[in-house]
Amino acid sequence: MIEAARPLADRRDAGRRLAEAIAALGLAAPVVLALPRGGVPVAFEIARRLNAPLDLLIARKIGAPGHEEYGIGAVIDGGAPQFVLDEDAAAALGADRDYLEREVARQLAEIERRRAAYHVGEPVRLAGRDVILVDDGIATGGTIRVALKALASAGTRSITLAVPVAPASVLSGLRPLCDRIVCLASPEPFYAVGAHYRDFTQTGDDEVRGLLEAARDAR
Repeated sequence: MIEAARPLADRRDAGRRLAEAIAALGLAAPVVLALPRGGVPVAFEIARRLNAPLDLLIARKIGAPGHEEYGIGAVIDGGAPQFVLDEDAAAALGADRDYLEREVARQLAEIERRRAAYHVGEPVRLAGRDVILVDDGIATGGTIRVALKALASAGTRSITLAVPVAPASVLSGLRPLCDRIVCLASPEPFYAVGAHYRDFTQTGDDEVRGLLEAARDAR
């Protein structure tokens, strides 16, 4: 844990600070994965510092039959898309195999649509690589938890979770799901991610596309 000495100016500032800490780890040929959209400016600075490929990790929830807002699983894109399922919840709520197959196919199609909208090419292969998963902060950890569980099945060599700010209680629950966590600050009580930034303006699609293009051009 690295306690931030001053407030974060913006997501790019957070990324530069995280990048210095991650560079000291000496990871071999890492891959940087950003959770869109807010994680992209943070991840861009890390990828630039490490001269690493930058890609998106897009997660889509699998909802229960008739209650789509109630998540029973999730699918994560990538070279080999991963599916995470709460089997007990699925059985209790009547999500049979046919339903799950349809929902996974539907959400994968939505992921492909979003990747196309961001002008992203084929997902970077993760097998055997040191993967750095990046977001602009963690509040409850739900999306990060699903992403880490999916990455555990992707054959990576190691998984590093890199976030500027997060509650210590949430980080403790995420530690078993990755090899290491690099976090700038984990104050308690924790109120909101945006409270730790001077500028927490929403990241737009145009900014995401621009940063992804800049990352590709730099390699």
